[in-house]
Amino acid sequence: MATATAATSASEPEAEPKTGPEAEEEEEDENEAKATRTKRKMLTLELGWDQREEGESDGDGEYAMASSPENSPEDCEWEFEEEEEKNQLEIERLEEQLSINVYDYNCHVDLIKVLRLEGELDKVRAARQKMSEIFPLTEELWLEWLQDEVSMASDGGDREHVYQLFERAVQDYICPNIWLEYGQYSVGGIGQKGGLEKVRSVFERALSSVGLHVTKGLAIWEAYREFESAIVEAAREQTFDSQLEKVHSLFRRQLAIPLYDMEATFAEYEEWSEDPIPESVIQSYNKALQQLEKYKPYEEALLQAEAPRLAEYQSYIDFEMKIGDPARIQLIFERALVENCLVPDLWIRYSQYLDRQLKVKDLVLSVHSRAVRNCPWTAALWGRHLLAMERHGVDHEEISATFEKALSAGFIQATDYVEIWQTYLDYLRRRVDFKQDSSKELEELRATFARALEYLEQEVEERFHENGDPSCVVMQNWARIEARLCNNMQKARELWDSIMTKGNAKYANMWLEYYNLERAHGDTQHCRKALHRAVQCTSDYPEHVCDVLLTMERTEGTLEDWDMAVQKTETRLARVNEQRLKAAEKEASLAQQEEEKAEQRKKIRAEKRALKKTRGADKAGKRKVEDKEEDEWGGEEGQAKQPPKRRRVEDRVLPEADGEAGKQGKWAAGDVAPPAKQKEKAAVARRDLLKVAHDSSKDSVTVFVSNLPYSLEEPAARLKPLFEECGEVVEVRPVFSNRGDFRGYCYVEFPDEAAALQALRLDRTSVDGRPMFVSPCVDKSKHPDFKVFRYSTALEKHKLFISGLPFSCTKEELLDICKAHGTVKDLRLVTNRAGKPKGLAYVEYENESQASQAVMKMDGMTIRENTIKVAISNPPQRKVPEKPEAGKAPRGPMVPRQIYGARGKGRTQLALLPRALQRPSTTTPQAENGPAPRPAATAAPEAPKMSNADFAKLLLRK
Repeated sequence: MATATAATSASEPEAEPKTGPEAEEEEEDENEAKATRTKRKMLTLELGWDQREEGESDGDGEYAMASSPENSPEDCEWEFEEEEEKNQLEIERLEEQLSINVYDYNCHVDLIKVLRLEGELDKVRAARQKMSEIFPLTEELWLEWLQDEVSMASDGGDREHVYQLFERAVQDYICPNIWLEYGQYSVGGIGQKGGLEKVRSVFERALSSVGLHVTKGLAIWEAYREFESAIVEAAREQTFDSQLEKVHSLFRRQLAIPLYDMEATFAEYEEWSEDPIPESVIQSYNKALQQLEKYKPYEEALLQAEAPRLAEYQSYIDFEMKIGDPARIQLIFERALVENCLVPDLWIRYSQYLDRQLKVKDLVLSVHSRAVRNCPWTAALWGRHLLAMERHGVDHEEISATFEKALSAGFIQATDYVEIWQTYLDYLRRRVDFKQDSSKELEELRATFARALEYLEQEVEERFHENGDPSCVVMQNWARIEARLCNNMQKARELWDSIMTKGNAKYANMWLEYYNLERAHGDTQHCRKALHRAVQCTSDYPEHVCDVLLTMERTEGTLEDWDMAVQKTETRLARVNEQRLKAAEKEASLAQQEEEKAEQRKKIRAEKRALKKTRGADKAGKRKVEDKEEDEWGGEEGQAKQPPKRRRVEDRVLPEADGEAGKQGKWAAGDVAPPAKQKEKAAVARRDLLKVAHDSSKDSVTVFVSNLPYSLEEPAARLKPLFEECGEVVEVRPVFSNRGDFRGYCYVEFPDEAAALQALRLDRTSVDGRPMFVSPCVDKSKHPDFKVFRYSTALEKHKLFISGLPFSCTKEELLDICKAHGTVKDLRLVTNRAGKPKGLAYVEYENESQASQAVMKMDGMTIRENTIKVAISNPPQRKVPEKPEAGKAPRGPMVPRQIYGARGKGRTQLALLPRALQRPSTTTPQAENGPAPRPAATAAPEAPKMSNADFAKLLLRK
C-alpha cells in the first residue's frame, strides 16, 4: 500500500511544502483523522467477522486493495468517506424518527444495523439497551448482541457483563439456542472462582426451562452430559466415583423424558455404562417412549405447518391442558409465544392459567410484564397486569408506575382508556379505609377520579374525537362511592347533575339510577324532585318514568303531591303522543312520496319500452312489405339476388377439419371485389377460417383467456410467447365475429395438464394495459354452477384490505410502504376490467402479527393527500340466488319463462306477429319452469284470414 501511495504521489505535481507550527498542526490533525478512520474500519471488520468468507484474511484483502490498478488508496479512502457520510445521515434520520415515535420497532432494528456497520460500539450498546427496555428482543437480535459482547470481553469484569446479558436474554422468550450458548460460554470461565458451580447452575436452569422440549431439548442434555463426562476424565481418585454418579444421574433423568432420538441415547448409555442398566431405568424409558408416541402427531403437525402455526399450537395446548402437567403446559405456551408473540388472546389465556392454577408470584408477574411489552396496545393485558400486581402485594409506587406506562402505550380505541382507568380506580378504592372520615388514600382516590375525567375529556377526545365514556360510567362510580361509602350525598348530586348535562337527560335508565341512589342514601324530597325532572326530560321511555313517579306518590305522597304528579304525567304523555303522531305522519308522507316516485319511474320506463317496441314493429312491418313487393315483382330472380342470412358463429374457433364439411363452411367468394384496406383483408381472411366442433376431451389441457383488448392485432402471435413460459403451446385459438373482428377471448391448448395449471398463474397479467383473465376451460352446459374466483371471501387475519388509495399510486410505491411493517408475501391492486385502478388493494403478510402491526401503523395514513383506511381482510359473503328444489313449485307468483322466449325478456325479443294471428301453443310447459297453465274454459275463435295489404295496414296502424 505504501508503494502504491508513493507511485501515485510521484505522478502528481509537487505542492509547496508548508513550514512552521501551522504545518505541524495540520499534519497532526490529518494523522489523528486517519487514525480514527482506521480504528472505525477495523472495528467494523471485527464486528463483521462472521460475514467474511472462509480462507480470506485481512492481509489478503489489504494487499488486493493496494495492488489493484483500478482502486488507488485515494479512491478507496474517498469511497469509504462517502459511505460513512451516507451512514451518518441515515443514523440522524433514524434517531429523529425514534424521537417522534419511540415504539417504531423496525426503526430500532435499522438503527442498530447501521451503527454496527459504522463500528460505533458505545452507540450500538445504547441503542440495543433502549430497544430492550421497550420491546422484548428476538432470538436473532440477542445472539447478535451476545456475539459482539463475547468477542470484545477480555477480563473478569467484561465476563460478568456478558453474564448479565445472558440472564436478560433468557427472560424474554424460551430460546434453546441462547441457553446452549450460555452454557458453553460459562464453561470458558470454569477456571475462575466458583466457575464449576456456575456452569452446573446454568445447565440445570436450562434443563428446567427447555429440557422437556421434545425436539430441541436433546441438545441441552447432551451438552451438559459431555461437560460432566469431561470432568470425569480429569477427576482425581477421591472424586471419581461421585463424578461418575453425576453422569449416570444425567442419563437416567434424560431417559425418563419423552424426547426425539431417545433410542440413540439409550444405546449410548448401554455402551458407556459398565454395569447393567437397572430395571427401574428401563421401565421409565419405556414409559417415556409411550408418551412420545402421543406427542409425535402434534410435533409432526408443527414441523409440517408454516409459521406462525397458531392453530397447531392451540391444539397442542388443549392436549397438554387435558393431561394437566404444569411444567409441560408452561413449556408449550412458551413455545407458542415465540412465534405468536403479538397475539393478545394467547397471552391472556397463558396468564389466566398462571393466575388460577400455579399462582407463583415471580412467574406470574414475569409473564404479565412480558405480555404488555409484546402487545402494549391491548388494554385487557394491562388491566390483568395491574390486578396480578395487586394480588401478589406489589408496592403501590410500582403499580402506579405501571399504570402510567399503560396510559402511554397507545391504545387503538377510546373505550380502552376507560377500561384501564376503571381498573386503576377500583384498585385505589380497595386501598381506602372508609371507616375514617379522611385519609391520604381517599384524597388520592378523589384526585384520581378528577384526573380521569379530565384525561378522557381532553387527551382521549382530542385523539379519537370521543371520550369513550358517553354514559359517564366513571362519574357514576364516583357518585356511588361518595353516596354509599363516604355518606356525601351533596357531592353525589353534583356528579349526577354533571352526568345529565352531558346528553344523558333524555334516557330513562339514567334518571332511574339517580332515583335509586336517592332512595337508598338520600331523602324523599330529592327523589320527588329527580322524578319530576325525569318526566319533563325523558324522551325514550317516558311512560316508565311516569309510572315510577305515580307509584312513589301513591305510597308516600300527599293528595297535593298526587294531583301534581297526575297533572304532570298526563300533560307530558299527551305531548309525547302528539309528537309521535306527527313523526308517524311525516314518515308516512315520506314513504308515500317514495312510492309515487317509484311509480313515476316505472311509468317512464314502461313508456320508453312501448316506444321502442312500436318503432321496432314499424321498421319490421316496412321491411316485410318491401320484401313482399320484391317477391311479387322479382320472383325467382329476386330470391337469387337476396344475400344469405348471417350465420351463427360458435364461441370457440377450433382446429381445421378436412372433408366437404369444411368446404361448405366457407363464404362464397362471388363476384365481390377484394377490400382496399389491409385491415379489411385480414378481417375477411379471419372470417373465412374453418369452424369445427369443439373437442371437450381437451378441456383439461386448455385454458380460457378473456378480457383481452378488442384492438389486439394478431392475438395468436401476441399470446403464444407469453404462454410459452408455462410450457409448450400446442395452439392458440382466438375467437372472431362474423365480420372478422376479434371478440376479446381465446383458447390456449397445452400438451399436458401441468402446463395448463401453470398457465393459470398468468391470471390478471396486463396485456396492452388491460388485465388478462385466465381460467380453466369448463363446459358450462355440463357444469352450470362452475364459478372461477381465485380470491378468498372468508376472514384472513394475515391479509389486509386497503381503501382510499389515490388512483396514481403504483404497486411498487405501496409495497415500499407495507414492507416497513413486515414481510409482504403478495400485494394486489384492484382494477376494473379495463385495467384502471379502483383505489383498493389487498396486502398479504407472512403472519397475523405482522398484519396486526401494519393495521395499527398504516390506518389513517396519508398518501398524496388521500387518507387511507386499513383493516383485516373480511369480504362480505357473496349472495347466491336460491334455486327451487326439483319437483317443488316456486313459493311466489312467477311469470312463465316461455312468455319471454328461451333467453328471457331481452331487448331484441320483439313480438312482430299480431296477437290476432298467434296460435295457442299445444306444448305442455315443463315442471321446472313453473306450474302448467290451466286450460281455457272456451276455445278462442279462429282469426279470419287476411291479405298482405290488410296485414301491412294492421302493423302500421297507430
